[in-house]
Amino acid sequence: MAITVNLKYKGKNGSARKFVDEMISSGTVDAIREEKGNMKYEYYQSIEDPEIIILIDSWENQEAIDVHHASPMMKTIANLREKYDLHMDVERFINADTFESDRHFIRK
Repeated sequence: MAITVNLKYKGKNGSARKFVDEMISSGTVDAIREEKGNMKYEYYQSIEDPEIIILIDSWENQEAIDVHHASPMMKTIANLREKYDLHMDVERFINADTFESDRHFIRK
C-alpha cells in the first residue's frame, strides 16, 4: 500500500527555495528518486505564500520509508533544513484507489 507524505517547509527571505535549489544541485533529489520504493519526490511552491515549499514524497510502503530514513541521506537533508532554518508541517496519507462515486469528478 503506497504512502504519501506531504511536507510543508516554511522559511524566511527565500530560504525554503534556496533549500530546494541546494537539494537539487547537490544531487540529493536525484539520489532519493533512485531509492528502491520511491514513487514520487517533487517540490511545489505556494502561490499564496512564496515562503512555503511543499514536498510530495510517495513510497511503495512503510519499509521503503524506514530504509530511506535510516540512510545517510537523511543527515544531509537534516543539515540543510537547519542551514536554511526551515520549519515544517507534515501530513501523511495512505493511497487508496479512486472510489467509483468520485470518478465523474476526475478529468484525465
